[in-house]
Amino acid sequence: MASKGSSMSFSRKSYRLTSDAEKSRVTGIVQEKLLNDYLHRIFSSLEHAPTAATSRKPLNFQNLPEHLDQLLHVDNEDEESQGQVEGRLGPSTVVLDHTGGFEGLLLVDDDLLGVIGHSNFGTIRSTTCVYKGKWVYEVLISSQGLMQIGWCTINCRFNQEEGVGDTHNSYAYDGNRVRKWNVTTTNYGKAWAAGDIVSCLIDLDDGTLSFCLNGVSLGTAFENLSRGLGMAYFPAISLSFKESVAFNFGSRPLRYPVAGYRPLQDPPRADLVRAQKLLGCFRAVLSVELDPVEGRLVEKDSSEWQLQGQPTVLLTLAHIFHRFAPLLRKVYLVEAVLMSFLRGVVEAGTPAQAQSMVRQILDLLWLFMEDYEVQDCLKQLMMSLLRLYRFSPIVPDLSLQIHYLRLTIAILRHEKSRKFLLSNVLFDVLRSVVFFYIKSPLRVEEAGLQELIPTTWWPHRSSREGKDSKDVKDETAEEHRRRRAYERGCQRLKKRIEVVEELQVQILKLLLNNKDDNGGEASRYIFLTKFRKFLQENASGRGNMPMLCPPEYMVCFLHRLISALRYYWDEYKASNPRASFSEEAYIPPQVFYNGKVDYFDLQRLGGLLSHLRKTLKDDLASKANILIDPLELQAATMDDLDEDEEPAPAAAQMVGVSDDVNEYAVALRDTEDKLRRCPKRRKDILAELTKSQKVFSEKLDHLSRRLAWVHATVYSQEKMLDIYWLLRVCLRTVEHGDRTGSLFAFMPEFYLSVAINSYSALKNYFGPVHSMEELPGYEETLTRLAAILAKHFADTRIVGTDIRDSLMQALASYVCYPHSLRAVERIPEEQRIAMVRSLLAPYEQRPWAQTNWILVRLWRGCGFGYRYTRLPHLLKTKPEDANLPSLQKPCPSTLLQQHMADLLREGPDVAPSFLNSVLNQLNWAFSEFIGMIQEIQQAAERLERNFVDSRQLKVCATCFDLSVSLLRVLEMTITLVPEIFLDWARPTSEMLLRRLAQLLNQVLNRVTAERNLFDRVVTLRLPGLESVDHYPILVAVTGILVRLLVHGPASGTERATSVLLADPCFQLRSICYLLGQPEPPAPGTVLPAPDRKRFSLQSYTDYISVEELAQVEQMLAHLTSASAQAAAASLPTSEEDLCPICYAHPISAVFQPCGHKSCKACINQHLMNNKDCFFCKATIVSVEDWEKAASTSTTSSAA
Repeated sequence: MASKGSSMSFSRKSYRLTSDAEKSRVTGIVQEKLLNDYLHRIFSSLEHAPTAATSRKPLNFQNLPEHLDQLLHVDNEDEESQGQVEGRLGPSTVVLDHTGGFEGLLLVDDDLLGVIGHSNFGTIRSTTCVYKGKWVYEVLISSQGLMQIGWCTINCRFNQEEGVGDTHNSYAYDGNRVRKWNVTTTNYGKAWAAGDIVSCLIDLDDGTLSFCLNGVSLGTAFENLSRGLGMAYFPAISLSFKESVAFNFGSRPLRYPVAGYRPLQDPPRADLVRAQKLLGCFRAVLSVELDPVEGRLVEKDSSEWQLQGQPTVLLTLAHIFHRFAPLLRKVYLVEAVLMSFLRGVVEAGTPAQAQSMVRQILDLLWLFMEDYEVQDCLKQLMMSLLRLYRFSPIVPDLSLQIHYLRLTIAILRHEKSRKFLLSNVLFDVLRSVVFFYIKSPLRVEEAGLQELIPTTWWPHRSSREGKDSKDVKDETAEEHRRRRAYERGCQRLKKRIEVVEELQVQILKLLLNNKDDNGGEASRYIFLTKFRKFLQENASGRGNMPMLCPPEYMVCFLHRLISALRYYWDEYKASNPRASFSEEAYIPPQVFYNGKVDYFDLQRLGGLLSHLRKTLKDDLASKANILIDPLELQAATMDDLDEDEEPAPAAAQMVGVSDDVNEYAVALRDTEDKLRRCPKRRKDILAELTKSQKVFSEKLDHLSRRLAWVHATVYSQEKMLDIYWLLRVCLRTVEHGDRTGSLFAFMPEFYLSVAINSYSALKNYFGPVHSMEELPGYEETLTRLAAILAKHFADTRIVGTDIRDSLMQALASYVCYPHSLRAVERIPEEQRIAMVRSLLAPYEQRPWAQTNWILVRLWRGCGFGYRYTRLPHLLKTKPEDANLPSLQKPCPSTLLQQHMADLLREGPDVAPSFLNSVLNQLNWAFSEFIGMIQEIQQAAERLERNFVDSRQLKVCATCFDLSVSLLRVLEMTITLVPEIFLDWARPTSEMLLRRLAQLLNQVLNRVTAERNLFDRVVTLRLPGLESVDHYPILVAVTGILVRLLVHGPASGTERATSVLLADPCFQLRSICYLLGQPEPPAPGTVLPAPDRKRFSLQSYTDYISVEELAQVEQMLAHLTSASAQAAAASLPTSEEDLCPICYAHPISAVFQPCGHKSCKACINQHLMNNKDCFFCKATIVSVEDWEKAASTSTTSSAA
């Protein structure tokens, strides 16, 4: 059978083992003496004792097999020791008992050694137990959550609440809570982290049980174990949902063997001895060279060995691998023998020497072993490499990770091996993404961070714009020194991590290699095929949840992939001037609808792909003949693959360290302040405060070093540029797709999602060390993203509810920050006007709450008393997140306000439809709020203990916030375009003004009544209702009233006053409440000072200006005077003349043709939503004044 080795032209058939006496003459074997010396030199490592050259048996290729059989013989005792052993019961191959030894739902790996929790608290044990002797097994911690690892007997019964350690005769260690368990629990050991290895030791001779963490003993955990008849202990574990571990009972070499303790599964000792002897022979071949001319052996450094095709050497290797090949298929021997040998090769020489040596070794494996043998060997080798890389501790110079990655690179440089691993192992058997992850050390001491970063410093809370809230110039000299020293330490750490990252990128470059020497499918093609399947399984959580790649792995993989992708892209550009640089990359929109790229079942902007193909078939036909540049498509196909990874959620999960630093920094400052204020005579308090100060300082030192690690691995400047590049790729892709018209609907949703999430990640997670303003083309990119959000949040081509909501929320967040709001103002005028027009569309049948929020942000800072960042009554409380969009400083946009005013004046239908929907939503939101606080009040007054549902409280607060924001939009509308309400030449102005007055009076009466429902609920200060208070809603109402009654023209003020006073719900007392007055003042008297116990706008001088207070006083005086005049001039009205609908106004309208009557306000409001009569349901054709109808009737009678 011919070999397919990548760089060998030798035939295995030519070097098959034979006893042909003439073989040496045919193939050019060296002369007998030299051959004898060579074979004795190669196989001398197998001799038990050295022998003299004269007494050695002559060796040649005819008697070498017999000689090898004798030398590789293992005593029968070693062979038999692989069977049953005293003290152990069960199969000799120890695995997890997936047939009966478990409780709950668990996912067990194919090798029956890895397990993932898939229920509340599942438990599983092994197939083998022990009753005598000293035993150990190891557990590789894949996730650091809630788990209890240890031992149990067969009689232990577990359930979804009780696991290992919760019953008699079961014992466990829990590194998540740092405790040990045996019915009761006490503190024990240290906290574990993902990547740690727990050794579980049981000594049934002394009756003790102990644990080790990464080879360090945690001490004896339990003593006086129950022993005797029927008492045997199984390895066991209980783990919660999505937690995962991998067991090593001895099928692989223990990472941390313990003297005197035996693994549950015996190692293959006989095969191990044979493999080590054969490896010694192989090493000898590499270090000895034949010199046929001189007839002597030459000792050489094995790193300089070259396979030159000498028949003597090849036949020698053939004999070695004839016996070595079956052994290299076994997991234990691959890791214990071959892995150790290859690691030594990598560690001993330079990277170039190591790669050359590993390549030749792989050539030999493919030459002398059967294909299935090499494939099994490579599979086990890569599994061992991945496991060793993942679970190796973080040492100061990262040498362990570097060596494993270099070995991986050396293996993948071998083309035939690389293609096999890509096709069958890297994505099918392994979670190869692990190779691109750099785990964060939980214990900074072991990682050497104290030496790298001796001086610690922590940043102050930063704003979302990326700027530190405390200016650098305000630093003291000591703070400046510490910060500079900390930054230097971070740079040292970053340089070490960059070495690992560069090796990871090299791996991806090998996998993306498109220039393989031999034929067949290119490595890039195989990688892309496998990677697409990987993406399909992980896209939006489509796969089995416990099997999905963790977000932190995906983030690191994304960055390495972008680096490798851009490298090949720009390399292609260098040889093809017509192509574009990676900086200008985008996805051609044609690939979304021409079928060249399979987007799986990912949601398209316009809905299902099958539906789009039917409805847009004419548009597709018109585009069928458009050609795509092959260069563009080739690059785009590669680029398209990494777009599905969204960085923001993953980054959000890793930002917790920064939040912890901020919390401890605040606690430390508070403690130091208390120390300064504490009297020196209170030594007890001083001692406690000093102790707290020390604890906080130590914790901050620890966290600041961990934060340095996180910044170097996740939030560095290079990572920021990666995400920025991804954002720009998505923006260009969306812009090109938008130009295709209706075919834009074919674009997958995730391009917009990734753009939104990339911007969110850049804005939220890279400060304060790096700012978005440092990025090249920052202003232009913000403007382009603003244009996309402004255009597509109401794009009819986009039908998906989720993506439409995401666009709306992104735009709402965008207008909260000055930089991004100015970007919105920079987009072309026609786009700004179109955006505002969409915002002013009627609120029905769309997410009106987000739309209203956008309009409110455009106004905030201009309204009455509306310049606050946080509500006055919440200033003393700590916000959950000071960087929330709702807590940003006001930044109103007068430009967009002007667009809004122009559009409301533009047509006769824009303003009425918009304001009618706003008033409808305000009526609904405030009514819902009042109904909910009634339920809350009733629950609070019951004698029995009640708990109000937190969701109900949240909905109640949301309705209140909506009511306030709707009132602010009305205030903005009245300020910008007062004639909509006050110019009664408009057909809808009177009706809108009456509706507005009705709602304002309703809100005032509910909120200002003495000892009313609103007061009692506000006094309770329930968690979840923090935003519910008098101030926000009353200042919003006051702002509207001031605009109507003080700032408007004289004629408008008169109309507004008459409508407000005519409303039956109007109470002057509610207006007096605003200034803290219980009753209306007598005409001509000076307002008394407000009662401090009452609400009064005069108490909020930090929020309300003197001019604004004067306007309120002017409004109160005006209403007091007008109310008195109206009361004097009003005439009694009979009940028959009152409107039968509202009983508040006299009848003033008659409906045609049915002739029923009501007041104008009721019928006008009714006709906005319904054309049927109140009473008979007949269709109303016209509405006439009642006086006119009466006079017409009189005239007819006279005639």
